[in-house]
Amino acid sequence: MPLPSYVHGASAIPLIGQTMGAYFDAACARYAERDALVVRHQGTRWTYAELREQVDRLACGLRRLGLAPGDRIGIWSPNNTEWVLAQFATAKAGLVLVNINPAYRRAELEYALNKVGCRALIVAPSFKSSDYLEMLADLAPELAEAVPGQLRSARLPTLEAVIRLGDETTPGTVNFPALLGVPSESERAALAELGSQLQFDDPVNIQFTSGTTGSPKGATLSHHNILNNGFFVGEAMRLVPGDRLCIPVPLYHCFGMVLGNLACLTHGATMIYPSEAFEPLAVLETVAAERCTGLHGVPTMFISVLDHPRFAEFDLSTLRTGIMAGSPCPIEVMRKVVERMNMAEVTIAYGMTETSPVSFQSATDTPVEKKVGTVGRIHPHLEVKLVDIDGRIVPRGETGELLTRGYSVMLGYWGDEERTREVVDAAGWMHTGDLAVIDEDGFCNIVGRAKDMVIRGGENVYPREIEEFLYRHPKIQDVQVIGVPDDRYGEELCAWIRLRDGESATEDEIRAFCQGQIAHYKIPRYILFVDAFPMTITGKIQKYLMRQASKEKLGLAEQRTA
Repeated sequence: MPLPSYVHGASAIPLIGQTMGAYFDAACARYAERDALVVRHQGTRWTYAELREQVDRLACGLRRLGLAPGDRIGIWSPNNTEWVLAQFATAKAGLVLVNINPAYRRAELEYALNKVGCRALIVAPSFKSSDYLEMLADLAPELAEAVPGQLRSARLPTLEAVIRLGDETTPGTVNFPALLGVPSESERAALAELGSQLQFDDPVNIQFTSGTTGSPKGATLSHHNILNNGFFVGEAMRLVPGDRLCIPVPLYHCFGMVLGNLACLTHGATMIYPSEAFEPLAVLETVAAERCTGLHGVPTMFISVLDHPRFAEFDLSTLRTGIMAGSPCPIEVMRKVVERMNMAEVTIAYGMTETSPVSFQSATDTPVEKKVGTVGRIHPHLEVKLVDIDGRIVPRGETGELLTRGYSVMLGYWGDEERTREVVDAAGWMHTGDLAVIDEDGFCNIVGRAKDMVIRGGENVYPREIEEFLYRHPKIQDVQVIGVPDDRYGEELCAWIRLRDGESATEDEIRAFCQGQIAHYKIPRYILFVDAFPMTITGKIQKYLMRQASKEKLGLAEQRTA
């Protein structure tokens, strides 16, 4: 009998049975004099003792506004000091922090705030081309005449307090710095008493996640979910007190707030933010100036850093570890990260927001070929099985949908039991929708999304396999493969190719590279040379937008038959 595609993370290290607030206090006492937070673009440089004082001040300030345990408070902001304070202060105050994508616009903001019933919103004045205050004023014109903290809005009926970042004032809003006054002894005592009442299974964070269709879903995560995941992520990276982690990934996403902040907190490491949003030069400057030992990013971020014209000017010799996640990494890129950025211990991680997020991660000593060919092994205290379309576990080496179970599975989608039941079954398994293969050593390879699988003339084709092959072409910098409609075969393959700088290629040249190397039905019929791929703010490729654009460009939309 072949081994089944089932793995579990046996571990002698117990799960953390504390709330984030209780753990935070203990960690700040243990690492009091160590650097906790550096935010380069704001000049912030705090020890753990100083961070705790600021967090306690904000927690008391939020309670002073009348916010009570269980209340939801949104944050709509790029990376900054205030975001980090909000993450820990809301946890200590028993509030549920609602992460709002900095790329959201009016309709999306309105939906998010109303879906989870936010009583308060922390908001940056603006970011890039987005004027947040203007958009908020459009949604809630009542703000201009409101008493701060007492908003009554027709379109945002639950929202009462708008907390504005920065020193300037806006009518109807509470200034963030005003919440950082020194608390009274009674306020501190009340915060401590509240902390003793909170439970680690309480919700602490809501992150909106959406597929290619439908409204975003509010994945609700508990203290237990994300604190433990952050800890075991840090363990896989071999973080130790004194490590300094450069975090250019967004805080509104698990990558920043869990794989970044909570991995650091649980290991006495320093959280270092180079800029409001990813900028390759800021990353290079920060790593060199702050002597960073770790760096997080999606593959496209590492590519941008490596390709920066001033790359050679910076001393990156202190780098050792970090995480690359979000999409597959070409082996050439991984080799450059190891050799030119000194990140011999970089790890690959895989997961999803609904699982807090990481389920698999490579080790610091996993061979480079395994780091690019797999997402590592199962995390401690988690289970994964791969199942076929009938829900039966497939043998090792065969493709199946990846299901995860354990401490990391979300509490559910906020206010949406039906959609929760669609993805979390009666046995507690989270159905990820990802297709994977687990080998005999327990290494997992993600081969695509169930919905991304292309069925060409009855043959199941996994785009990831073709992408990995095309990455070998010396002229190809990056490639994404999708399915497009076809009258004869149902679907055909279309490859979007980004060439290396200064290179040129033809469709015939790419197809000739494939001839005799991969099966004929895996050779893309359509090849489009592009400068970039549509991406989310976290660096995930939006293949559904690629499909739409391909169908329009190739004139295929009307060929789809019912």
